[in-house]
Amino acid sequence: MMLERWIRVRYFLAFWLFVLSGVAFLDRTNISIAGLQISNEYGLGNQRLGWIFSAFLIGYAGFQLPAGWLAARFGPRRVLTLGVMSWGVATVLTALLPTKIPYAVVLLIGIRFVLGAGESVIYPAANQFVARWVPVQERGFINGLIFAGVGAGSGLTPPMLTWLITHHGWRAAFWFSAIVGFIVGAVWWQFSRDTPEEYPSMSAGELIEIRDGLSLGTAPIPPTSDTKNSGTKISWRAIFHRRDLPALMIGYFSFGYVAWIFFSWFFLYMAQVRGFDLKSSARYAMLPFLSMTFFCLLGGMLSDRLTAKYGLRVGRCGLASVALVLTAIFLVLGSQVHSPQLAGFILAGGAGALYLSQSSFWSVSVDIAGGSSGVFSSLVNTGGQIGGAVTASLTPWVAQRYGWTTSFAIASFLAIVGAICWMTVHPELPLVTESDVEERSFAR
Repeated sequence: MMLERWIRVRYFLAFWLFVLSGVAFLDRTNISIAGLQISNEYGLGNQRLGWIFSAFLIGYAGFQLPAGWLAARFGPRRVLTLGVMSWGVATVLTALLPTKIPYAVVLLIGIRFVLGAGESVIYPAANQFVARWVPVQERGFINGLIFAGVGAGSGLTPPMLTWLITHHGWRAAFWFSAIVGFIVGAVWWQFSRDTPEEYPSMSAGELIEIRDGLSLGTAPIPPTSDTKNSGTKISWRAIFHRRDLPALMIGYFSFGYVAWIFFSWFFLYMAQVRGFDLKSSARYAMLPFLSMTFFCLLGGMLSDRLTAKYGLRVGRCGLASVALVLTAIFLVLGSQVHSPQLAGFILAGGAGALYLSQSSFWSVSVDIAGGSSGVFSSLVNTGGQIGGAVTASLTPWVAQRYGWTTSFAIASFLAIVGAICWMTVHPELPLVTESDVEERSFAR
């Protein structure tokens, strides 16, 4: 009976979104691992390297809203497949860039911007999948699984790509990233569908589970088997009148600011500041991402359990707020200890605490917005990516002038701001759409 329960289409597709999430972060963090070699080859330096890091995030943030609309309009299957293929092309272009080409920094900025625009679809499309496929009581865990791919992809990147770079040069790392992306994108296209009703081998039992589970949500989506009409009507007015949307965006700005210290600079921080060699830096750079993977899954499971027992406010908001406070504490302690090894472990604890809150940001978008979650979550995610773009360029500037302790102190302060923002969010109150108002008026 237990085996039968876990053989579900939605779990396989959620697992493949975990794989896609890992590949997305393989593609976006490979440049930080190869950063020293690329910087030396093109004569960049940390500041220009920071511009290249930020270019990805500007493209990513700038295309969030179009990505959310596309995912809602055309469905996660097509949108995500096209997105993955575009990542591969951008990664190939990076590998093909000649050594002595003029204006290399401008070209790298342009390529990373395109990569960011292509990757903008991953999580709005995944959130649209969750809204259409995942019962409310499983959303925390499924979102935790999807975003555990962030830690898995980023955690496997340092040792794997370091080996490739050491033996075959930095370009080999980008060729590897591109090939993996093309393969997993093809698998997603082959096996995924936009709605459960469209899946050819969907069992009647699972379909009933999904439909019943969606009806428990605060903003459910009506089931449909018509592919052409599977696009969801967006409640634009309700979304932009939502009072806790700015709080979620600011909270995710704080989250993104902290997270991208690890994605962009942690490897170089361990090498340049803490004095580790390339191989040791790669090993210690794994720690935050392994921590993210574990605590992201744990946070998703805790969110579902707390929600079932105490309601959405505790399960989503309370958990996220506590997690961000813990993040701030770990960052302050980790940046001040003298032992490089101990610093690596404590800062990894901060990354894990941060990712306890990850599932809440995305689950709450579905709880609030239902069928409009692709757009709603893309707006929240825009805040996170702006935070990442800021830290990619600001962190080395602050570190150069005031020291890395100050850089981590700023991140700690923003984590506290994020914790406060979460206390103003109300996932138990769904979007009130125009059709809802009309139905209530008619009922009266």
